[in-house]
Amino acid sequence: MENIVIKVGGMSCQGCVKNITGVLTAMPGVAAAEVSLEAGEAKVSFDPQSVSRSALVAAIEDAGFDAE
Repeated sequence: MENIVIKVGGMSCQGCVKNITGVLTAMPGVAAAEVSLEAGEAKVSFDPQSVSRSALVAAIEDAGFDAE
């Protein structure tokens, strides 16, 4: 497993946090996702052979948020 931090912009409430957490944890290869509204980031534990960092970023962006 690999752990990364993705900066997330556009979150304004705990509903946003739950939305992003749900999107990330539903992806194949993602073991865990911890999203912080205060820090503006998502800490993701994932299998790099199953999913790429760019796919995780794209999933957050597809949910309507900024990610880098």
